[in-house]
Amino acid sequence: MTQTRSETRAHDGDSGEPGSRSLLDRFFKITERGSTIPREIRGGIVTFVTMAYIVILNPLILGGYSADAAATDVAGGWLPAAQVGAVTGLTAGVITLLFGVVANLPFGLAAGLGINSFLAVSVIHDVTWPEAMGLVILNGIIIVVLGATGARTAIFRAIPKELKAAITVGIGLFIAFIGFVDSGFVTAAEGTPVQLGVGGSIATLPTAIFVIALLLIGILVARKVPGGILIGMAVSTVLAIIAQAIWKLEPGAPGSWHLNVPALPSTVVSVPDFSLVGNFDLFGSFERIGALAATMLVFTLVFTNFFDAMGSMTGLAKQAGLAHKDGTFPRLRAAFIIEGAGAIAGGATSGSSNTVFVDSASGIGEGARTGFASAITGVLFLASMFLTPLTGVVPMEVGSAALVVVGAMMMAQITAIKFTKFSVALPAFLTIVTMPLTYSIANGIGIGFISWAVINVAAGRARKVHWLLWLVAAGFVLYFVRGPITALLGG
Repeated sequence: MTQTRSETRAHDGDSGEPGSRSLLDRFFKITERGSTIPREIRGGIVTFVTMAYIVILNPLILGGYSADAAATDVAGGWLPAAQVGAVTGLTAGVITLLFGVVANLPFGLAAGLGINSFLAVSVIHDVTWPEAMGLVILNGIIIVVLGATGARTAIFRAIPKELKAAITVGIGLFIAFIGFVDSGFVTAAEGTPVQLGVGGSIATLPTAIFVIALLLIGILVARKVPGGILIGMAVSTVLAIIAQAIWKLEPGAPGSWHLNVPALPSTVVSVPDFSLVGNFDLFGSFERIGALAATMLVFTLVFTNFFDAMGSMTGLAKQAGLAHKDGTFPRLRAAFIIEGAGAIAGGATSGSSNTVFVDSASGIGEGARTGFASAITGVLFLASMFLTPLTGVVPMEVGSAALVVVGAMMMAQITAIKFTKFSVALPAFLTIVTMPLTYSIANGIGIGFISWAVINVAAGRARKVHWLLWLVAAGFVLYFVRGPITALLGG
């Protein structure tokens, strides 16, 4: 997917001459980064299409269409799915647009699946939904402070380059694994953690569509067809709609589509309901469950939010060719601050913490290199509030195929890891495999940090371990044993 600047300009019809550069080009540094406006637009669209599932999935995780079918809190309260869908699109749109303009990076932001699942599964058994969102806001405030003071940047710089490369590779495997699971290509089985399809074979129509989409996108990318990922997703979606029209799979039935049924919607426009905006209680949880227990919940949110986003940004920046030799990238501090603001905004709207999505790699794979692509993605998220029916047209199986292709692209960073040196190889290996196997970027980073510090010190290379790395490793130890600590505190 790599091209020289001259090849890129000629390919997309942009001469790149200084006199011909538009204000838009100069503001986002599009030509300077070897891209063009058409490529940025395509990349922004692909990122949105790949991320659009969050508008459907977030309401299913946080809310429901009735109290019986929703995640109810300790007081029996619940979040209406339609309202969650509206604020999901609103917050993702505003934050992604802001991120593109201020940080000028091609990353899309939306409600993070790790945190929203944690809230729905664990937190609301002890507090109400407004109180849980108050905790999310406090988490975001802490992250913004860490970003603004430079503490987050300092931690980022303390990470060895080999671990940064391992994080990128691990994320590649992670998003590929997400694609395999969400498409039904990999499933759970009795007696073994995973299996191929159903009973070891591809037994469902949606999974077959995934395989077709994967091969089609792969071929187009291998042949360096402009817009290959987007074209492949569009063609595969049409095939999925035709297949559904012929076989008429029942939603929710075994062997049916994973999330949304690919069919042309009966209506296109819907009016969003923003009733959840401002529905939070900042310190109510401290009164309900006590300061220590509430603090542990905030600690968990901060660690998950902080390192998931850091890992995602590291991998995406490398994938986009924007990372410097030390792994940093342009407007690093601004990116950290806006990402923290996404957590605050997500809590304030009851849509959960908004963070950088690794799915943005699909748009980067399509050629996105600047914040203009993010601006396009943000505008599409805002439009999705009114066009919610259209977001369900592209099936998860097609989006999953794009994720697998991009995961393969991100594996290229593995060449930066010296596996012949075991003090490097083991921490890198643990970082890489822990992410997909535990379904968490933060877990992979934590295991990598701890093992890097311990192994290098034991091997007589204590000077290779930055003191900040020790501090963060100690924090991860607390993070991994937070369950027993919470129990001891009476939580």
